[in-house]
Amino acid sequence: MKTEKLLFGAAYYSEYLPYDRVDEDMRMMAEAGMNTIRIAESTWSTLEPHDNVYDFSHIDKMLAVAKKHGLSVIIGTPTYAIPTWLNKKSPDILALTHSGQGIYGHRQNMDITHPGYLFHCERIIRKLIKHVCNEPNVIGYQLDNETKSYDTAGPRPQAMFVEYLKEKYPDIDEFNHEFGLDYWSNRINCWEDFPDVRGTINQSLAGEYRRFQRKLVTDFLQWQADIVKEYARPDQFITHNFDFDWSKGHSTGVQPEVDHYLASRPFTVAGCDIYHPSQDELTGAEITVCGNIIRSLKKDNYLILETEAQGLTAWLPFPGQLRLQAYSHIANGSNSVMYWHWHSLHNAIESYWKGVLSHDFSKNATYMEACQIGKEWAAIGSHLKNLKKKNSIAVLVDNHSLTGLAQFEIPSLGSGGYNHVLRWLTDTLYQLNLEFDIVSSYERDFSDYDVLVVPSLYSAGEELLLALNDYVKKGGHMITTFKSGFSDEQLKIYHDTQPHIIRECLGIHYDQFTYPQNVGLSLKDECLCKKYEDNADASLEAACFKATDFMELVSTDTAKVIASYAHPSRKDYAAVTENEFGKGSALYLACLFDSELLKSILTNYLVKNGVTLTEYVFPVICKKGINDFEKELTYLFNYSGEKQTITYTGKSGINLLTKETISNGISVTIAPWDFIVIEEI
Repeated sequence: MKTEKLLFGAAYYSEYLPYDRVDEDMRMMAEAGMNTIRIAESTWSTLEPHDNVYDFSHIDKMLAVAKKHGLSVIIGTPTYAIPTWLNKKSPDILALTHSGQGIYGHRQNMDITHPGYLFHCERIIRKLIKHVCNEPNVIGYQLDNETKSYDTAGPRPQAMFVEYLKEKYPDIDEFNHEFGLDYWSNRINCWEDFPDVRGTINQSLAGEYRRFQRKLVTDFLQWQADIVKEYARPDQFITHNFDFDWSKGHSTGVQPEVDHYLASRPFTVAGCDIYHPSQDELTGAEITVCGNIIRSLKKDNYLILETEAQGLTAWLPFPGQLRLQAYSHIANGSNSVMYWHWHSLHNAIESYWKGVLSHDFSKNATYMEACQIGKEWAAIGSHLKNLKKKNSIAVLVDNHSLTGLAQFEIPSLGSGGYNHVLRWLTDTLYQLNLEFDIVSSYERDFSDYDVLVVPSLYSAGEELLLALNDYVKKGGHMITTFKSGFSDEQLKIYHDTQPHIIRECLGIHYDQFTYPQNVGLSLKDECLCKKYEDNADASLEAACFKATDFMELVSTDTAKVIASYAHPSRKDYAAVTENEFGKGSALYLACLFDSELLKSILTNYLVKNGVTLTEYVFPVICKKGINDFEKELTYLFNYSGEKQTITYTGKSGINLLTKETISNGISVTIAPWDFIVIEEI
């Protein structure tokens, strides 16, 4: 979705304030150059204090004062946290999960299939949206908040699951066969005997229930969208703030509980919440990979609906980092930066998740840096918005493979194994300054991309695997890893030679795998960057590179060996292979290893296959796109606390921030935690 301006602002709740300061807050927002607030989605109990009794006084005041100060408003539907009276009226609205019965207090612990919950959701949505839809400064709607199924697994959703299975598998014998339920006498001979799925030892059935739970989320968001569309004006957008896997304590990668690709379909524009480490751990990698996931849903610009200002205590940004982060989102294709939230809370669980303002509401360093962002965007935002990006590299992601690798964990990686492999690859692309899109495993045509990266495609139907073969045969270059083409769509392991079907384009096979113990890697000299050559023939004791976490014992058919295992018991097996197939080629990574070595291997493979790399090396990151003036923008970021001096290689242009001319071949210095934005002349 294209926007008339970059949206800059914060979530705002007058309901949370210790005293009335709405006018002062919004005056400060406008002073900072902010132009948008997001309201309402957290406050059902205030909007409907009693059953069918409504109080929109906070909404009305925020809308009126926002209008006074020139602020646009995004309205959130308040359905992600139920009021106490609804819990008392229908206690069974709280979800029964794999861990037991939910207890009131936390948000997002309800059964999203409960008829009573849906009845009251629809009523408050209709009342609220009808109340605000004609307000001129309401520009759009956010449905719910970071929606999940909340592991609902009570009698109702389980009965719905059985109906879902009956429709998918009309023949119960076929169902038993597909899920291998003869094992341990788990066979189900009539649907009426279907057991509580929470107790299953069959990962295929457990994985299918996870898939069904993701479908509940898709259906729930579609249902809300249909209601809101009845009231929304043509100029108002509908979105949702998708979040991501949090296995590392911040936004990490693919969300296990939501199928973003399907769930985003009813929205005008895709949106998300991205939270990441700051201070010395700020790399921009999370902004990139998570933003790419969302940008690729609609293959268009997206919205950052939440990100951190001060954030968690450990995330308090260094001077310059708030601005660096904001421009990083925009350079990745976002049309907004909005903070959670405006001020720091004085009570409850998020008291130390700090907003733009601290607990005293004063103009702190974060606020003053936000003022700088706002001032700059008022001046040059028309050159930054609606950035169009065309990438030649795509990364294929798959929710059910994530589920499979959580059901069958690699012990050292835990349930986050899939996203660990994803980030191993994407962070390496990022540090090589190679921009990429994200494509869904629902897609079959990858011909728009020269390179397709496929992390651990553990679960895949034959149609998808044949499509990958075809992609390579027709001239594509595929990079894939261990645990790909291993099981079918029901997590049932293929019973022929591994990897199933794609062994043709990979030119390899294997039938054994293990966890490495003191296993080094022996590499061919031509496969190494210069910095690694001295270690190529190192002994096991002195080996610089080692297999970590997981390894397959790969034999080659038509592929050539790029790296083998440097261990007396494993030396006959390949760790990395490359194969020519048809007009294309495929690189296979049979184990995890050091990211610096991965960088070297990918560099050699990609350059050989026509990918142009820049001379920039991390912590300098380069991002490009075409703006509304059909001019190429080049962003050069310095993700470090030390100044970086580089030779600029690109089209001559104007530094939009300083108005200086930047010519190809000149030396450019970027200050710590700073950046340059160049628009071609």
